[in-house]
Amino acid sequence: MATGAYPTGKVPGEGARIEKYLRETLKKRIMFIDGAMGTMIQRHKFTEEDFRGERFKDHPKDFLKGNNDLLSLTQPEAIYGIHCQYLEAGSDMVETNTFSGTTIAQADYLMEDIVYELNKVSAELAKRACQKYTRMDPSRPRFVCGAIGPTNQTLSISPSVENPSYRATTFDKLVEAYREQCHGLLDGGADILLVETIFDTLNAKAALYAIDLVFEEDGYDRRPIMISGTIVDQSGRTLSGQTGEGFIASVEHTNPVAIGLNCALGADQMLPFLQVISKNNPTFSICYPNAGLPNTFGEYDQDPEQMAEQVRPFAALGLLNIVGGCCGTTPAHIKAVHDMCQEYKPRVAPTFDPDTLVVSGLEAFKINKDTGFVNIGERCNVSGSRIFAKKVLNGQYEDALAIARAQVENGAQVIDVNMDEGLLDGKAAMTKFLNYIASEPDIARVPLMVDSSNFEVVLAGLKCAQGKCIVNSISLKEGEADFVKKAKIVKRFGAAVVVMAFDEEGQAVTTDRKFEICERSYNILTQKVGFRGCEIIFDPNILTIATGLEEHNNYAVEFIDVCRLIKQKLPGAKISGGVSNLSFSFRGKEIIRQCMHSVFLYHAVQAGMDMGIVNAGFLTIYDDIPKDLLQICEDAIWNRDPEVTEKLLQYAESHGKGSTAAVEQEEAWRKGDVEARLSHALVKGITKYVVEDTEEARLNKERYPRPLNVIEGPLMAGMSVVGELFGSGKMFLPQVIKSARVMKSAVAHLIPFMEEERLRNLAESGIDTDDPNAAYNGTVVMATVKGDVHDIGKNIVGVVLGCNNYKVIDLGVMCPCEKILETAIKERADIIGLSGLITPSLDEMVYVAKEMERRGIKIPLLIGGATTSKMHTAVKIAPRYSGAAIHVLDASKSVVVVSSLLDKNAYDDFVDDIADEYEDLRAEHYEGLKDRRYLTLEEARDKRLKIDWAEGVPDKPAFLGTRAFNDYELSSLVSHIDWNPFFQTWQLRGKYPNRGFPKIFNDETVGEEARKLYDEAQVMLKEIIKDNILKARAIVGFWPANSVGDDVELYADETRQEKIATYYGLRQQAEKDSENTEPYYCLSDFVAPKETGVADYVGAFAVSVGFGVDEKCAEYAKSHDDYSIIMLKALADRLTEALAEVLHEDVRKMHWGYAAGETLTPEEMLQVKYQGIRPAPGYPSQPDHTEKQTMWKLMNIEEQTGIGLTESLAMTPAAAVSGIFFAHPKSQYFAVGKINRDQIEDYARRKNMSVADVERWLSSNLCYDAE
Repeated sequence: MATGAYPTGKVPGEGARIEKYLRETLKKRIMFIDGAMGTMIQRHKFTEEDFRGERFKDHPKDFLKGNNDLLSLTQPEAIYGIHCQYLEAGSDMVETNTFSGTTIAQADYLMEDIVYELNKVSAELAKRACQKYTRMDPSRPRFVCGAIGPTNQTLSISPSVENPSYRATTFDKLVEAYREQCHGLLDGGADILLVETIFDTLNAKAALYAIDLVFEEDGYDRRPIMISGTIVDQSGRTLSGQTGEGFIASVEHTNPVAIGLNCALGADQMLPFLQVISKNNPTFSICYPNAGLPNTFGEYDQDPEQMAEQVRPFAALGLLNIVGGCCGTTPAHIKAVHDMCQEYKPRVAPTFDPDTLVVSGLEAFKINKDTGFVNIGERCNVSGSRIFAKKVLNGQYEDALAIARAQVENGAQVIDVNMDEGLLDGKAAMTKFLNYIASEPDIARVPLMVDSSNFEVVLAGLKCAQGKCIVNSISLKEGEADFVKKAKIVKRFGAAVVVMAFDEEGQAVTTDRKFEICERSYNILTQKVGFRGCEIIFDPNILTIATGLEEHNNYAVEFIDVCRLIKQKLPGAKISGGVSNLSFSFRGKEIIRQCMHSVFLYHAVQAGMDMGIVNAGFLTIYDDIPKDLLQICEDAIWNRDPEVTEKLLQYAESHGKGSTAAVEQEEAWRKGDVEARLSHALVKGITKYVVEDTEEARLNKERYPRPLNVIEGPLMAGMSVVGELFGSGKMFLPQVIKSARVMKSAVAHLIPFMEEERLRNLAESGIDTDDPNAAYNGTVVMATVKGDVHDIGKNIVGVVLGCNNYKVIDLGVMCPCEKILETAIKERADIIGLSGLITPSLDEMVYVAKEMERRGIKIPLLIGGATTSKMHTAVKIAPRYSGAAIHVLDASKSVVVVSSLLDKNAYDDFVDDIADEYEDLRAEHYEGLKDRRYLTLEEARDKRLKIDWAEGVPDKPAFLGTRAFNDYELSSLVSHIDWNPFFQTWQLRGKYPNRGFPKIFNDETVGEEARKLYDEAQVMLKEIIKDNILKARAIVGFWPANSVGDDVELYADETRQEKIATYYGLRQQAEKDSENTEPYYCLSDFVAPKETGVADYVGAFAVSVGFGVDEKCAEYAKSHDDYSIIMLKALADRLTEALAEVLHEDVRKMHWGYAAGETLTPEEMLQVKYQGIRPAPGYPSQPDHTEKQTMWKLMNIEEQTGIGLTESLAMTPAAAVSGIFFAHPKSQYFAVGKINRDQIEDYARRKNMSVADVERWLSSNLCYDAE
């Protein structure tokens, strides 16, 4: 709506009035933003036709459902109604329905042409609702937040594994897309622009850049801005890798009303990260978390009262200015949070030192008087480094990255990048190299200095950097107008700026001229452009001295003097310079140059120089400079000796060439002492020299009188470093295992000498008084429990504990309780660790706990494995054992838990905390059982899946009975391998959007290690195939079948007279949401009922590529090669799953043939896009392992393939898969979930088993306590 002569969005001063009201109100009370638009839209259950409406019914896109923004045009009253509900609940502001309102996001729906309209209409709907509620209570105006989402593309992450520098879009394209969105939002009446759900800060910077253009160049009245990032997991970082503090530094240049967090996490998980934001945020805070974390089905279970209580600590700790809700939240959630917050005062923003400059890469870096001199790495400069220039000119960007990485490792705190070279396309080279840097978190963590004399190259660099950069440089050389124009652009990117001491008259060389230019520049930047003093970095020109020309001799003095003036008279300003310029006349005289730089910096830093472009590894410590050379350099810097140039030359000649090595030799670490060499080998996983180095240490009897001292000393010192790096996320599991291999090789070398010493002691004293466990931090007995053959996870835990100096006694798999406890007593174990993968293992763990209690054993009991959980441990195991019973999530947590349990000072507090937590979990569990409603079995059967069996005749398999395949060609399986579980085995998990294979290789944190691991897996995979290390066997069968109630009967032949087996089914009973129309599934639903007379069929199979694993692992064990053992078992698992996938494909196309025309790729098969399913007994669709007995008996599996069952019905070999084939198009996987006593009793009766036995096998599925 227009106001006077001005159209909506362009009314002068309106934005300032809104911002004034917000800033004043936010100091008085907590304000509220709305909750999830998508959650409320889902409640309407709009169909495809509803999304299309009349206007888009013939739109060419095959589906529009899911394009929620479109509903502003096709279902406007529904969107308006949602806004009203949130305003009624207490929201001060509501977001427009425009999360995907850009041409980039709408391209998925072929709707780029209506983006402006989508945004304008959406803003108008929200405005209408806000005006209605403002009229109802004018004392509390309501505001429209124009929602600006992140788009579905990212500027900081490459979508290509092969090309880290590739980007799916550009900064300029995003700016244009956001610019158009802003036009629509502002024309529709948006009061505030909210850039939200920021997973990539560079995308957000493009949005903020566009917003500034809209206000500065497009005639719109400037409106308040709010910014909300998204921390994707417990790392505390955005998807693109930035910390919260780094994120704030990157975006706060826009002077937003609020900065905060939303989405990805529930309030409980978000709290520590909001505390970081609050601590470092100079403006107001905004926070709108999800309604907890999603459940297995992607739904949010947290009710309004629960969410309000989780948000309460935010308010109580004084973290909130604006609060609302994201995914899963509703008006009821907002009302609950609103009501809860009434008793709390709003957050008061902290005050910050105005002279502190905060720049950032992935991490923030503060530059102030306490920082000390800041090293700016100089070697990524094609003008200053011949090696770097050669790499870039030859297109060897990955090699060029190594130069950047070396600088960071050598202490560079900022990296200067310059591509000014006549033969280079500077813009393209800058873009490509900075995109490469973005893929390397070790480098990208530090801020960038984008350096070029060509401003277009500077712009290219700024468009690639998500952090707050430093631009090097601008100056008054081309006049004030050009200076201001460039400075405004730099500020729009949020960068700090280096200003050279140049003006229209040229370069300043004297102190007075330098300061004159710096002062003029400072006033222009602070008063006309809006820079803060701390964001201005002056380079007052470090010029070359000792050239032989007298007029050059005072240049160092002039620089040092102007540093003092700048610090005295230009508040906050920083000082930098290119240090290598100082000694340019002594190129090739490297010792001279190093010492000149060190002396110059010693004095310049004292005068106020904050930073300098310098090779961080190219400085001599001031106190280490030879006294005679020091005196000459001091005279040169202070211009005290007219003969100093000759003296410097004479010194260089008398002391040789003085050049230092440009490239560190590959094995320079071998020059260190034996302790340093052992530590390096352990951290890097290098086995080449470890035996000879260990022997060298052993022979040094003065330092290491006993072989054990070598373990306790240098070896454990090195492993401590490994443990620290692993615990802090700086090393990854494959690296740790390689380190363990080095450690084991060293220890294996020492064992004979230790045994010799022990025997000598026995001979001398007749008694061995040594404690056999004295060399270790503690002893841990580990075992995979009886009935279970899975051990990869346990092995990894053992390796990690071993790396941390714990004696690990691994009893292997299928280990009975008796053996575990006897070994623990015999070995005087400090801890027992139990592992298991299959569900029956949980019961065995309960039994072990009970036995420990009965025997009076009180040492801590650790529980781990894929099916275990903290909840199960708290509810089922801990109450049966009066000692400490603790769930350990994975290997990375094991050391922390074990060390806490064995620390006498920490034990009581640690165990008490665990006990309190488990008590809460038990209360939560039993309360949940009371609250959750379960249908009776008959009610669930009434709501079963009802298929019209008259619609089609089921296909008949090509054969009935069984067929065995005893030597599958392994090479044919490789293309069907699902690599995702492989990386999960090694605990390498990418973050969205790099979670799956092969996208994990792009992940900033684990990508490099995942690629190394994958490459090593390929080597072993080729060896497996070439040398026939493993054998693949399979069996498949088909039978006539019909369902009878919840069971499936199998018949001997087509007469269907003789029943030869029955598969028993379990049906879902847990009540589903009232709006959920899904049936209550049972596997029998997918087979034609007997009474229909329809001839149906089922199949079954078992496969394994585990034959040969044990034999090869025994070879690896002899050489202490745990890494290869784990790798082989992981690959056997993957090949087995691939064989199951290949067999299922053959079943669909040939053996059964119900999908003979299928043309799916292996990737599509792994996404389960085919018809039919192959659920396995013991898994969610039929959690009863005893159903395997029916399969094995019916198909004679063990005799035909060698695949057996343990007494707990785990399959052997461990790498084995079995299941039942269902062919109907409506068949699907599901989880039975919790079931009630009436179904257990009915199931027991049908199976002719006791209720107690059924309860034991299905203990994890009971919704009641069987005891």
